[in-house]
Amino acid sequence: MAVTQPPNQSLRPPAFVSRSAYLDELRALVRLALPLAGANFGQMLLGAVDTAVVGRLGAVELGAAGLGNSLFFCVSILGMGVMMGLDPLVSQAHGAREFGQARRTLWQGVWLALIGVIPLGIGMLVLSTQLERLGIDPQAASHTRAYLDARLWGLLPFLLFAALRSYLQSVGRATPMFYAALLANLINLPVSWLLVFGDAGLSRLGLPALGVPALGVAGAGYTSAFCTLFQLGVLVQAVRGVSVPQGLQQSFRRPDAALMKRALRLGFPIGLTLLAEVGIFSLTNVAMGNLGRTALAAHQVAITLASATFMIPLGIGAAASVRVGQAVGARDDVGVRRAGKVALGAGVGFMSLGALAFWTLPEPLSRIITDQPEVVEAAVPLLLVAAVFQIFDGAQAVLAGALRGAGDTTLPLVLNLAGYYVVGTPVGLGLAFWWGYGAVGLWWGLSSGLICVALSLTWRFWRLT
Repeated sequence: MAVTQPPNQSLRPPAFVSRSAYLDELRALVRLALPLAGANFGQMLLGAVDTAVVGRLGAVELGAAGLGNSLFFCVSILGMGVMMGLDPLVSQAHGAREFGQARRTLWQGVWLALIGVIPLGIGMLVLSTQLERLGIDPQAASHTRAYLDARLWGLLPFLLFAALRSYLQSVGRATPMFYAALLANLINLPVSWLLVFGDAGLSRLGLPALGVPALGVAGAGYTSAFCTLFQLGVLVQAVRGVSVPQGLQQSFRRPDAALMKRALRLGFPIGLTLLAEVGIFSLTNVAMGNLGRTALAAHQVAITLASATFMIPLGIGAAASVRVGQAVGARDDVGVRRAGKVALGAGVGFMSLGALAFWTLPEPLSRIITDQPEVVEAAVPLLLVAAVFQIFDGAQAVLAGALRGAGDTTLPLVLNLAGYYVVGTPVGLGLAFWWGYGAVGLWWGLSSGLICVALSLTWRFWRLT
């Protein structure tokens, strides 16, 4: 296997993999994946609540908030990918019982976050000035720019949060992420409502005015930044609770150029892979903007719901990364494949339920996000397409995590680029603008790309292990 392995350990001999071994692996996966999936859903719920609040302003504001959120992640995802490069390094060190090395790796992630926030922030500011040139309606572009300017304050906390999350999950401490998301959700709705609507929002609830101006779409951006900072504080306390060897704490904090380079070598391809996935959705957002305000708003409704189900296999994929990485660190080749297979079965099983929900309940689900009839009507056919790609979306999320735990990040990048941009983008644009299928055509393009990526990552994992 082309993986990062600790030295001076012999491989365990192949052994018969019994049913009880798979059950043990499933239990271990569930213990780790449940809080991670819950944390992911909590993160998604933060965005969904903000979307639902902004959706009460109108279709233009709803589409602008969705576009701004997509563009924020389109830029910040590179930094997040570098932080995820810590996953195999920490989990493999933990599997080899090198706990000091695991903590040292975390601190290199902190240094990388402090360095990376500068170019990423500049890139976000430059991108916000080019919206009209991308064909976005001037009014929608103005709202989107206001959102990005507000959300920029949360960029550094976002990167630091990603670094601490990678460390905690890789050492088997997943519950702090869940509690952080839970507490953030408790404060998100009232803060978002207050900042978006100001005193007018308080009067709707029969509460006295506080002199708070209505910030509109920008209020949702400030709320997201504040919630990210709040969650970072929770994880900082959790990391302090992880014991480390006495007398070495100060050395952990020093910059280690060699270790940072290793994290970059693993993490930068992950960032580009995530950018490829987020990028195709952002390109779809831009294309939707050229189809009209209703299409853009309907796309935001559908993508919010599809992203909600995606949070579960994303959590399973993160758990698979940890389980695979720890097996690699322990030189257990049989455990590597077993962890990936069990995670894949769990992810596909859940997304089958998501597909069923989208196929049978598209209209009621759409009304959770918006109360505008024309947007609901346009979102229903998009959710029917989403029902088709649910299983493949879950499979690729889980397998990407398993491969990440094995330290295999470069070829998955190539496979993602091929699936999304050689297949998905041409199919989507052709169906939407050449053959006249509009928004539904763009979503069929997304579906075809996800199917290709899922199949190719399945081939890669089986070949690697």
